[in-house]
Amino acid sequence: MQSHARVVVVGGGCVGASILFGLTEQGCSDAVLLERSQLTAGSTWHAAGLLVTFVRSHVISQMTMETIRIYGDVERRLGTSCGLRQVGQLRVANTQDRWDEFQSYIAIAEAAGVPAQLLTPEEVQDRHPFLSPSSSIRGGILHPEDGYINPADITQGLARLARDQGAKIHQNTEALSYEKLSGGGWKVVTSQGAITCEYLVFATGNYARENAKRVGLDLPCIPIVHQYWTTEVVPALKDRKARGLPELPILRDEDYGAYLREDVGAFQFGPYEFEKDLKLFAVDGVPRDFGADLLPEDFDAVETQWERAIERVPALGEVGIKANTRGPFQMTPDEMPLCGPAPGHDGLWLAEGVPGGILWGGTMGARLSRWILNGDPGIDMSALDPRRFGDYVTKRWTADKVRETWGRHMLPHIPGEDTPAGRPLKTVGSYDLLTAKGAVWTVLDGYEVPNWYAPSPELAVPEASFRRTRSMEHVAAEVRATRSAAGLIEMSPMTKFRLRGPGAAAWLDGLLANALPKVGRLSLSVMCNARGGIDAEYTVVRLGEDEFYLVSTPNGEVRNLDQLSRLLPGDGSVILDNLSEQLGVIAIAGPKSREILQPLTDNDLSNEAFPWLTAQLGEVGYARDVRLIRVSYTGELGWELHHPVAYNRHLVDLLLSAGAPHGLVPFGLRALESMRLEKSYRAINRELSQDISPLEAGLGRFVKLNKGAFLGRDALSAEAAAGSTRGLVTLKLPSCDTSVLADEGVYKDGALVGRVTSGGYSYHFGHDIAMALVPPGLSGEGTTLQVSVHGEVRDAVVTHDSMYDPTSARARM
Repeated sequence: MQSHARVVVVGGGCVGASILFGLTEQGCSDAVLLERSQLTAGSTWHAAGLLVTFVRSHVISQMTMETIRIYGDVERRLGTSCGLRQVGQLRVANTQDRWDEFQSYIAIAEAAGVPAQLLTPEEVQDRHPFLSPSSSIRGGILHPEDGYINPADITQGLARLARDQGAKIHQNTEALSYEKLSGGGWKVVTSQGAITCEYLVFATGNYARENAKRVGLDLPCIPIVHQYWTTEVVPALKDRKARGLPELPILRDEDYGAYLREDVGAFQFGPYEFEKDLKLFAVDGVPRDFGADLLPEDFDAVETQWERAIERVPALGEVGIKANTRGPFQMTPDEMPLCGPAPGHDGLWLAEGVPGGILWGGTMGARLSRWILNGDPGIDMSALDPRRFGDYVTKRWTADKVRETWGRHMLPHIPGEDTPAGRPLKTVGSYDLLTAKGAVWTVLDGYEVPNWYAPSPELAVPEASFRRTRSMEHVAAEVRATRSAAGLIEMSPMTKFRLRGPGAAAWLDGLLANALPKVGRLSLSVMCNARGGIDAEYTVVRLGEDEFYLVSTPNGEVRNLDQLSRLLPGDGSVILDNLSEQLGVIAIAGPKSREILQPLTDNDLSNEAFPWLTAQLGEVGYARDVRLIRVSYTGELGWELHHPVAYNRHLVDLLLSAGAPHGLVPFGLRALESMRLEKSYRAINRELSQDISPLEAGLGRFVKLNKGAFLGRDALSAEAAAGSTRGLVTLKLPSCDTSVLADEGVYKDGALVGRVTSGGYSYHFGHDIAMALVPPGLSGEGTTLQVSVHGEVRDAVVTHDSMYDPTSARARM
């Protein structure tokens, strides 16, 4: 075996082979794949090979379609079939929630370029005549380009094309240990010798957790056990083929919680286990003798699904069972892969925790190879980034969340749903106090955060729906009180860093697009990637000439810390401290917030002494070292109180008591989201994302192209010179029983022209508000557009940014 390669990939399943192929497609032939036994010996060889595109995300939809296109191209280049069969996939809705999900999804599919169509109950029956007629069927959705592929054949095909372009594959070569090299790169000790590399990629499938522990990583993924059955030949299917009829689409019906597809004249039946019946595999390590093996059949785990299935598709029960296939594959708490940089490890990349390596392999190989070699994947990968999970991840938490996630696989996914497993995990001191106030909790970065408030703890029952809910009247009251008097929101999970040292100012200025604020002031700034997209957003408070306080999104703690740490100068001139766990954050906002807060602090809160967008250190109540920051995400007069976390309960109790005579109420994230939209404030991972530039997002005033070099400046300068091809606008839509959410298509005279980035109901105005990316020619105020919302086209009018208080006079009052 050679002693060095530019890139070493560990793992020879479909994902590993796809990455090797992707590297060669990007011009890197100096790449090596190591496989402990034989290619496809892990989850790949027993996978069902399904290719599905149903997901309520613009980016993920594009990625799954990319996999299908890549596999089609591989077949053409090989000149032989890998078993790609685009027979389509038919999903059936038997409940209102499922039908609502389909109606909401169809606009996302079209905007993302995913072929899909809604079907009536009669059309569902026509598409799959083996499905028994039922009055419960509300409708269906058909994805004509979905299908399946032979997992072993596509893996071998990818490997062959990679070899043809110079890559090397070493089978029966087990990676035993990893060592970081002092000059950069990695040394991999294998059963066949050692090899060094610049970049190391883990794609080890079921071995992900134990393999990652060798470098000190605790990955949030655990294998689950899944199974499917293959029947004997079904006469009716054989007859269809003899008559030249096309293969039936894959059938998914929530009534029996499984997929059903043709398999050479037979049926393949793949049920999804309920949470109570789900088995985990190799929680503490894969057995040494486990390789290309299957596990014993477990019919008891899916007996209910089988009984329901033969009621819905009687032909399934008319023949015997030929084979059972039961084996493990990886699962993560959110059913998304871990694809991207390994936190805290330069040159180490992850392609782990993949719940369906065949579906994800093609696109992960294409995107990760670009990321490794070019520094950018070319698409927003935040939903897959391994650093999206905080340091709260443990084996037991992961196991409970994985059971819950897979157990809910066949259930509709509804806006606002909160699942209970692994909760509460992280809480601040005010948790019990706010629970007594009726808080209904959700999760940010492992922390419990109020979503909305019920009138009493007994009524604090979570609600999720595509339609109007009873809880909306309580959210409306929170908005009304905050806009007219004052509100308080608990936001302690915000990510908080301190930056200091003699080189801090120059270093930070070279990262951020905006100019640095003066001492005592704050500014909003974005950090861009090479394409000019937004990698992170920070509120920057300048504490001294070379000391800064940075605040960013709760879910960005690990990612942002890792990103900044990689860029630190090696001379020790800049010190980065993570204060996220040490400091809490409470925000008070509303026209009476100064009146409430002033008696509790010696700091002068007048406009003259404490202007908008400034910060001061002081005491509030008994709490010392509180950093008061005059800023508000609601658009009202307000302050954020960043405090030592031990004072959290005291401060919340103090503010609620002091504010009660003035009408102050606690409010949650749903109210905050509505007020954000009314102000057209951009949100991270929505308007502020890796594939949207700050110029496109309408944040040109926060980009200082003439200040000197900073990340992404070249791309932004080129965009500024040529003009952006799209821009963010605020849209006013009518209020209906269902609201605009995100990623829906935007149209002009029937033609697709853009997509919604985020939207929802405005409790202040009583109608929907959305922000959307559209061509510059359609961004003028008063322009009439249409948005596809929940199966219907609704008129939308472009309005000015910040429908509520456009001059921000209320924040400055």
